[in-house]
Formats: sequence, C-alpha cells, structure tokens
Amino acid sequence: MRAFVFPGQGSQSVGMGRELAAASAAARAVFQEVDDTLGQALFRLMVDGPENELTLTANAQPAIMANAIATLRVLTGEGGFRLAEKAAFVAGHSLGEYTALCAAQSIDLATTALLLRTRGDAMQAAVPVGTGAMAVLLGLDFDAAVAVAKDAAQGEVCQAANDNGGGQVVISGHAAAVERAIELAKERGAKRALPLSVSAPFHCALMAPAADVMSAALGEAKVQAPLVPLYANVSAGAVADPDVIRDLLVKQVTGTVRWRESVEAMVAAGVTEFVEFGGKVLSPMIKRISADVTTRSVMTMADVEALAKGL
Repeated sequence: MRAFVFPGQGSQSVGMGRELAAASAAARAVFQEVDDTLGQALFRLMVDGPENELTLTANAQPAIMANAIATLRVLTGEGGFRLAEKAAFVAGHSLGEYTALCAAQSIDLATTALLLRTRGDAMQAAVPVGTGAMAVLLGLDFDAAVAVAKDAAQGEVCQAANDNGGGQVVISGHAAAVERAIELAKERGAKRALPLSVSAPFHCALMAPAADVMSAALGEAKVQAPLVPLYANVSAGAVADPDVIRDLLVKQVTGTVRWRESVEAMVAAGVTEFVEFGGKVLSPMIKRISADVTTRSVMTMADVEALAKGL
C-alpha cells in the first residue's frame, strides 16, 4: 500500500520547477494557472529568485504547492496514471496538507493557490515581527518536549508546533518563552536546542488571528471529498468529509502538526511505501519514524520516469 506525501515550508529553493517546465506541458500549465490566479509572476520568482523574496511566507507557500502539483501532474497527466489507483492515502506537512488535498482533487488548483496566499499573508500578519520565535529540540521525545514548552511558558505562549519524529520536535511561541525553553531543554537532556530562522511563530496560539482569516476563507471555498482519504495534521487520522476537512485546516493554523503519529497511523493501516512529491524533506523524517518502509522523493523528470516504471 502506498501514500503520496507533500512537503511544507522550508523545501523551497531558487530554480525549483525549471527543469519540469522545460520538459513538460503539464507542468507548464500548472505554473501558468497559479501565476494567472495570483496575478503574479510567481514561477519566474521560483526559477530566478531572489531567494529572500521566494522565502517570504506568502510566496513560499503557493510556490511549494505549485512545484509539487506540477511534479504530480507530469506523472498523472502525461504518464496516464490515476492517483486513486496508485495511492491509498495522501498527507502533507503543514501547508503540504493543502497540496495533498489539491492532489486528491478535494480543492482545485486555483482555489488552493488563493487559500495558500491568504494563509501566508494571514500568518505573517498575525504577530508583529520579533514578538514570536520557533526552535527545534533534538533528542527529546514528544512528551518531554511538551513538558519543556509548558514549563518555559511562564504565562506566555510556548507549545509544540511540529512533532516530526525521531526525537525532533519544533516549539513555537513568544520569543522570550522559546529562549527559556531552549535552555530548559538542554538542562533536561536535549542533544541540541536551536532557534529557527522563521518569519513568524507558526502552529501556536499566537496564530489565532490567522485561524480566523482561514475560517472565513475556507467557509467560502469549494471543498469536495478527496479521491483518497487524507491523514490530517491535527488529528493524525484519515478524513474524507469536506466539512471535517475545513474544520481541521482551520485548527491546523494554531495546532500541532502531528506528523510522527500520522506516519505511524498510515503504517498501521498498511502503508509500506511513501512517495514525496516536490521535495526531499519528509522522506528522511519518515524513515526515522518507521525504518522498515520504503520512501521515494520525486523532484526531477528522471525521478518521475523512475517512479512511473515502478508503478
């Protein structure tokens, strides 16, 4: 059994999509539709940079989605493969959840691009620059990381943002609280505890204003049942009901990305192979969570051709 998975923010890089667009009309169509929808030359930014503009949350989120969907469309559009025949589930890390839903035809491409632009703008605007921070704790299990965040909060926000598995937990909240958590994590045996270079404290209660924006946007968006179930970040369970999907996407803005539990649940459901489209970020995470599964990253035309032969 196979799952198709899609990466989150941080997987962007200047040059992304160039080779796919040069080789594939299906890929070019994806990039053009996203550009037209956003009224922006996003693909040019993806290919040529500058990196500091591509890294902006409002640009990175639709760019990562477009690149992953373009990679998938080369396989399904030009390769003639049907997603529902080749994958039992889809999942994505944070913004990758939107990509997964687009891949499974729950949300169309244009709507996904608009939702991610709205999400990126809202997340950036939710907290004044410098107010929040994020850090990665390495070598503590999830429960220990949660305890560190709770004890470091001291009346401020500090909570687990991403449970990435393999002893890697990202925390998020007020800058001073995150600094306290870094020191406390080291005292409690973390191998490393490092601040992350991010523009906002994602996946914590400080993102509540962005959750309100997304609640309104998703309420107006057309969401259909996906071709295959989605394993959702905040529940780590399979969902297919459009109203439930909307609700979970809103909760995801302030909630923990339960990636470790999602992977474990998919493995328990029978998944033995994970295919990551548009990045090489989730595959090593998945192998740390479940060493026995097969992982594959699909980013280039050669990757797509190799996958097509394997399918």
